[in-house]
Amino acid sequence: MRTYSGLTWDHPRGYNGLAAAAIARSGIDAVSVSWEKQPLEGFETHPISDLCARYDIVVMDHPHVGEAYDAGCLQPLEAIFSPEVLAVIARNCIGPTFDSYRFAGKHWALPLDAATQVSAYRPDLLSSPAPVTWDEVVTLSRSTGRVGLSLAGPHAICSFMSIAASFGFPPAADDPDLFVSKEVGREAYEVLAELAALSPAPLREMNPIAILGHMASHDDVLLCPLIYGYVNYAAPAAGLHRVAFANAMRMAAGGRPGSTLGGTGIGISVRCEVTPELKRHLLWLMGAEAQVEFLPAHDGQPSLRQAWHDAAVNARWGDFYKDTAETLEKAYVRPRHSGYIAFQGAASAYLRRSFGDSLQAGQVIEGLQDLYTRHRPVAGGER
Repeated sequence: MRTYSGLTWDHPRGYNGLAAAAIARSGIDAVSVSWEKQPLEGFETHPISDLCARYDIVVMDHPHVGEAYDAGCLQPLEAIFSPEVLAVIARNCIGPTFDSYRFAGKHWALPLDAATQVSAYRPDLLSSPAPVTWDEVVTLSRSTGRVGLSLAGPHAICSFMSIAASFGFPPAADDPDLFVSKEVGREAYEVLAELAALSPAPLREMNPIAILGHMASHDDVLLCPLIYGYVNYAAPAAGLHRVAFANAMRMAAGGRPGSTLGGTGIGISVRCEVTPELKRHLLWLMGAEAQVEFLPAHDGQPSLRQAWHDAAVNARWGDFYKDTAETLEKAYVRPRHSGYIAFQGAASAYLRRSFGDSLQAGQVIEGLQDLYTRHRPVAGGER
C-alpha cells in the first residue's frame, strides 16, 4: 500500500477529520495518508512552494493559488480528474468555494472545507436580537464597549474588505488594479476604526480561534461582527458558554452580508504520483458520505452545500450551518495574484498602525492603494 505525506493545520477542524478518514478508509481505498500539522499562522503565511517540496498533499487557502501557479508547485485538477467529475464538485460545493481555487484557467485545489467571516455572539448576554446592520453594531459598541474585532494577522484587512463588500463594492472586483474607491474606502475605514477603538483590549493579538475561545470562557465580549466561523464553538465542551453564529453584517436590512471567503482546499503537489487509489480517497472526501456524515462527526466543517442544509448536521452543531449559509453563498473572494499574501500582511499591519496613529481615512485609503499596487505583478496578473 502506498503512503502519501500530507500537511494540514493544527486545529480539530483542520486535522481530526482527515486523520480519522486516513485510518477508516485505508483498507477500502487501499491508500495510506500520513497527516502532519502546522500552526494556523504558518498555514496562512508559509510559502506554498516550500510546503509542496516536502509534502504530496497540502491543505491551503485560495489566496495562495497565484503564488503556487508562479512557482509551478501544484498539479491542476484538470490534469487529474475528468471534466465531468469536476463539474459535479463545482455544482455541489457551497458558494464560491470551488471557483476560489481557479487561476489562469485551471483549478488548483479541492475545496474540502468551507468558511467565511460571519457574526459571532453570546446569546445569553445579549438582551435584544443580534445586530444585522453596521449601524446597529456601532450603536451596540458605543453603548456597551463589549463589541470585539478580529484584527490580528491578516484579519484587519479581511474585515475592511468585508465592510466594503457589504456597502456593495467588493475590493478590486470591477477594476483589478483599483483596490477600493476613496468614497467606499473612507466609509469602510471609519466604521472599522471606531469599532477598533472600542474593541476590548484582550482581543488585539488574538487570532479567530483564540477570540472564540475567549468568548466561550469570558463575559467581556457580547459580539464579534466579523470573524471566521468555527463550528466547534457552536456546541462547546462542558464548562464553556455556547457561541452562536449568524450572517455577517449588512449596510441595510435585506442587503448583501459583507464577508471575505476563507476555508481550505487540498492541493496536490507536483512531487505527488497520483494513483487511482489516491484519486478514490480524495473524491470520497468530497462526496456526500464524508461531507454530510463523516467529517462533521470528526469536527470538520464541510464544503458540500447539502451538509450546510442537513437537519441532523444542524441539530448537532447548534444551527451553525443554516444560520450562516447565506453569507457563505455571497462571500467575497480575495484577489489571488502572486504577491497578494504579502499585501494582505502588510495592509493589516498598516491598518493597525493607522488606528493607533488616528490617521485620516483619506490618507489610509491612499496608503492601502499604494501597498496594493506595489504587490501587484507588473503586467496586472489574474485575480
